[in-house]
Amino acid sequence: MLNVAVKAARRAGAIINRAAFDGTALAVRSKQANDFVTQVDQAAESAIIDIVRRAYPAHAILAEESGASASASDYRWVIDPLDGTTNFIHGFPQYCVSIAVQHRGVTSHAVVYDPARNELFTASRGGGAFLNDRRIRVTRCPRLKEALVGTGFPFKELQHLDRYVRQLRTLMTSSAGVRRAGAAALDLAYVAAGRLDAFWEMGLSPWDMAAGALLIQEAGGLVGDFAGEPGYLESGDIVAGAPKVFAQLLTALR
Repeated sequence: MLNVAVKAARRAGAIINRAAFDGTALAVRSKQANDFVTQVDQAAESAIIDIVRRAYPAHAILAEESGASASASDYRWVIDPLDGTTNFIHGFPQYCVSIAVQHRGVTSHAVVYDPARNELFTASRGGGAFLNDRRIRVTRCPRLKEALVGTGFPFKELQHLDRYVRQLRTLMTSSAGVRRAGAAALDLAYVAAGRLDAFWEMGLSPWDMAAGALLIQEAGGLVGDFAGEPGYLESGDIVAGAPKVFAQLLTALR
């Protein structure tokens, strides 16, 4: 299944790269305020689903653009064909393909692929996390004060904005720095690879988090909701990081 996910992610990445470099104007549609979709998102998602369906025709699929398929299968593929669409539209090279495979609700395999840098992050439950076949680990950062922390603005659900601004103010004064790059799945992969020490965001969808969360867990990190519990896929609120920083970040956010 991981090999199929990798094949699908690379196929989608090729579509994204071709669109990024051919100079053709994109047809952009707004799904809601500050939430966009292009024909590239749709083409990439169709390519992923085609590969998955050929290999596993009975499996369920939850994809950002086409929604959930009706299936009683124990397996579900959770797909974001282009996380960071706004970045992609503007030529800002921080976006990715995210694919997770769940078995009875538990994420078993994960792929996050950055086509702009040809970086492939992969993980299988119990098998570790890898970047281009090289084992990755979260950092050993001991204190939040020394941590570089990623985040994402609540740009779609602005009712969270006041709460987020309070959190941001706290983290700006209690960490080494805060970064907002605009693609949550890739931010989570960066935590797994030790490029960020921690990450938090509100109002995400399962396809933004499922693959990245398994990468972090398999790289030795911790993932939870704002209570530190495993309900982040349901709530959309996620906190992740190296073990010691994770606990301190939870405390700061509270």
